[in-house]
Amino acid sequence: MEPMFSPPLHRQRHHYVIDFVKRNKPLKVVDLGCGECSLLKKLKFHREIELLVGVDINGAKVKKHMHGLAPLSTDYLQPSFDQLRIELYQGSVTQKDVRLRGFDLVTCVELIEHLTLVDVEGFSEVVFGYMTPVTVIVSTPNSEFNPLLPGLTGFRHSDHKFEWTRAEFQSWALKVCLEYSYEVEFTGVGEAPTGQKQSVGYCTQIGVFQRLRGRDSCNVLCGDDAEDVFSYTLLYTVNYPSLRDNNILRRVLVSEVLYWTEKLKTRWMEENTGERDDASTLCHTEGGVEGCLRALERCMEMEETAACGAERKHLMEHCGGAVSEAQEGQDEEVSWTNIQENQESCKLRRCVSVPLAVLWSCCPKIGTLSGSLSNLRHLLMGEPEVKLSQDSSAVLVQVQDLVEEDQADWEDSGYAEASLCSHSAEQEEDWEANV
Repeated sequence: MEPMFSPPLHRQRHHYVIDFVKRNKPLKVVDLGCGECSLLKKLKFHREIELLVGVDINGAKVKKHMHGLAPLSTDYLQPSFDQLRIELYQGSVTQKDVRLRGFDLVTCVELIEHLTLVDVEGFSEVVFGYMTPVTVIVSTPNSEFNPLLPGLTGFRHSDHKFEWTRAEFQSWALKVCLEYSYEVEFTGVGEAPTGQKQSVGYCTQIGVFQRLRGRDSCNVLCGDDAEDVFSYTLLYTVNYPSLRDNNILRRVLVSEVLYWTEKLKTRWMEENTGERDDASTLCHTEGGVEGCLRALERCMEMEETAACGAERKHLMEHCGGAVSEAQEGQDEEVSWTNIQENQESCKLRRCVSVPLAVLWSCCPKIGTLSGSLSNLRHLLMGEPEVKLSQDSSAVLVQVQDLVEEDQADWEDSGYAEASLCSHSAEQEEDWEANV
């Protein structure tokens, strides 16, 4: 039967559900009769879904395939802001369970024909009367198409209890709509050969049920008076890593901050242990820190254009030396100039200080993760991997021994003490206002 269709019929059924999810973006989805979890394994990549649930009466089959729903290594290495929780249950679709109420989408792909006609009535009451989802997608074989399937005698599967014609399926669906306040649209997948579509319809017929407005105050409230029922057995649950988890957000942010501070420090080292190149000279002659930060301000005020992106890239690549400056002598003083032309002195020995304002402005991912300069400062405070200045306005990065001959008498302790730059509270507020 499958070679008749391209893509294969089971894929067409799954693609129909996936296309619906793409268009309507449901947050909570449950697949009844999930079996080998093949549909769930596809839906997990559509991260508009926040809760993805599978239910099947065959717990052994679910346990055999459930580990394919676990997060990938990339989900941990590059977590997104999206949330996803997956739950798998063993249970019958004719039994009520309060954990499955209030979903946006319920899918029943090739399930209903495995039930007895008596159980179909129980299925209708549980799904449409108790669970009351916004949308239900039901697919089932169309028996009128069976004569076109080569070598088929009887039902398409040995476990099928019945296979409806289009009229029988529509009769059941319209009865459900009348009893439980839904409306339905009929469609299908697996097209018949040319000229036979009208006479036999689709190989798989599909009904898409939509809950009518005003239903919330009717049957839903009637069910709320009943005692909560937990008839299903939880087999598997997992939460995907998300940047909405504060611990994960801090870990990713710290990693980005360490990467960019190290990159800026390396740039500074390259420019200060040898002859300065033209880009470095330009950065220093145009005002050092002040010129670099003013350029950043201009970029932040511009609209998000390619020119702005190019300017940010130029600043990241060439202004490392201007971000913070240390003299080559062990005890020499370093002067900093801020936007307001206030100078603070900072004694640096073997350390480069990178202002958080520069990191927040120059590194788009840091800005996205933190949201604001003040929040960036708050998230980094207390992190043992990040050494902040006394006023928490800059990241202090250790500098390796300079290769110049007159540095041979530097202390061999490995870490020289660095006195910390201080900025006034008013200056910090100006930073936040400007960036």
